[in-house]
Amino acid sequence: MDSIQVCVVDENGGKVASMKVESAPDQIAGALDRVGDIEGAVIESGGMPAAICHGLRAPGVPVVCIGARQAHQNVKALKVNKTDPHDATGLPQFARAGFYKEVHVKSAAAHGARCVIAMCSHLVEAPLRLKTTIRRICATLRFKPGPGQGMSFIDRVMTAADISGTRQRITALVATRAGVVEQIRQLDRVLLEFAHQSSACRQLMSIPGVGVQTSAASAAMDQADRFRQSRTVDAHFGLVPGRHQSGEIDWTGRITRQDDSMVCKLLYEAANSILTRSRDNFALATRAQKVAKRRDLRKARVAPAVIKHAMLRDGAVFEA
Repeated sequence: MDSIQVCVVDENGGKVASMKVESAPDQIAGALDRVGDIEGAVIESGGMPAAICHGLRAPGVPVVCIGARQAHQNVKALKVNKTDPHDATGLPQFARAGFYKEVHVKSAAAHGARCVIAMCSHLVEAPLRLKTTIRRICATLRFKPGPGQGMSFIDRVMTAADISGTRQRITALVATRAGVVEQIRQLDRVLLEFAHQSSACRQLMSIPGVGVQTSAASAAMDQADRFRQSRTVDAHFGLVPGRHQSGEIDWTGRITRQDDSMVCKLLYEAANSILTRSRDNFALATRAQKVAKRRDLRKARVAPAVIKHAMLRDGAVFEA
């Protein structure tokens, strides 16, 4: 977050310069300019590299983002101790040999949509926890607020606030819950506006069971044409079985849930809605139901995910 290690090597792999600079694109670009002409730059994927990559590409620095898992394994094979200087020394060596896998850096709009979805997901859990806390306080006072979670529940809870010594605690929790609910509504409006303005989101929302969050998260894959085959999208979202081979050992496990776990979760929920809630009879639901009968319901929920990439790639709308 504060600093980044920079290492420059020549065409033969010899170290030209090694320095620590501030984690800002202009500072990194200035450090590279002081070294001389740079043929290319590599950076390991993570939290900040997206902003750094966009900032370096703006002035014309040819930077490539490589996968963190592969970089970690490669550096671990070269150096015993994992340090920032060792990491910075190893990355350009892999770039020289071409032994790396480039990672797509999403656009600022895609990251913005993902941030809103992540905030909504975390905030949605808060009212439930606050409601549980309110019920526990009422239980200690031998007061039952009854079922529900709307205004009727709040009105019944405020009755318990009249009991001596509990008004301040219950009132504070109720006010906090109301504030969180209002923030969720505001974020929902932001996400809804983004979905209506995005043609990709409108395409995906034509699928039964796909709502605003799922369409926005799927559209945030950015540049659907970078996937040559729709089946590779499942692997990108962690919706393919994990596999381990070593000698005579060869087993296939559950889905990996690696990479984009948030989209993986939303796609799984959308597929579950198609299978269990949608009453319409269309080819996608029929195919998933056949998979459920042949295998099981969990595997069937993974099946409909691949169609979303095909729609984004071809610019098509879902037709039942």
